[in-house]
Amino acid sequence: MKEAAVIMSIPENSSASFNKVPEVTLAFWVIKIAATTLGETGGDALSMTLNLGYALSTLVLFGIFVTFVWAQIASKRFHPFLYWTVIVATTTVGTTMADFADRSLGVGYVGGSLILFAILMAMLAIWKFVVGSVSVNTIVSPKAETFYWLTILFSNTLGTALGDFLADSGLGYEGAAVVFAGLLALIAAAYFHARISHTLLFWMAFILTRPLGATVGDMLTKPRANGGLDLSRITSSAVIAVFIIGCIALTSQAAGGHSGTREND
Repeated sequence: MKEAAVIMSIPENSSASFNKVPEVTLAFWVIKIAATTLGETGGDALSMTLNLGYALSTLVLFGIFVTFVWAQIASKRFHPFLYWTVIVATTTVGTTMADFADRSLGVGYVGGSLILFAILMAMLAIWKFVVGSVSVNTIVSPKAETFYWLTILFSNTLGTALGDFLADSGLGYEGAAVVFAGLLALIAAAYFHARISHTLLFWMAFILTRPLGATVGDMLTKPRANGGLDLSRITSSAVIAVFIIGCIALTSQAAGGHSGTREND
């Protein structure tokens, strides 16, 4: 997209050369899952409740994403609320982008997931080739940070498609949420007990938190006949947003990286 090309053209000297992503702690993952849930309810609120449709909602939300990610990359230091605003922006536009591809373009959940997975793998490969590492410990330049945010955008879009695919495969929203939560638990166990690249485990967990949030968001707002709780999308989004703001305000949100020494990326 044109906006993506604009982001890629940010000059190298537009930001200081130090890490502007938060330290990866338990609070990070709690806020990330809440942000992905907000992305699902917020994206659906715009496209369905307000009847803007998937295409127009995607354009609106992508414009918001570009605005905030530009501010994030251009900033001279770590701003917790700005960082998490960009994360929420990627999850909301990821919701409408995935829904547009899956439903409006007719590629289906499987087709959409495969296309988005291929794009995500290509993005990581290009990032590794250009920068030399995809570790969050190396997000110290506008170039690396640009790749970081584009990777997050596509990972959150893929996660939406994966969540919808598994939920509609017969497991339902609760069953799909349990599956994704179980996979995240296995990744957490591998992080502490297996000699596996922490960078690989980080991105696996980052991708899987999105479908977990997507299925939880759908479980909250979809009609009871479809297995949901039929709660208001707008009200649910507001409550989740307040929860995220509280978590950011009450937890230590300092710039940092991914702890551990076994990067092997």
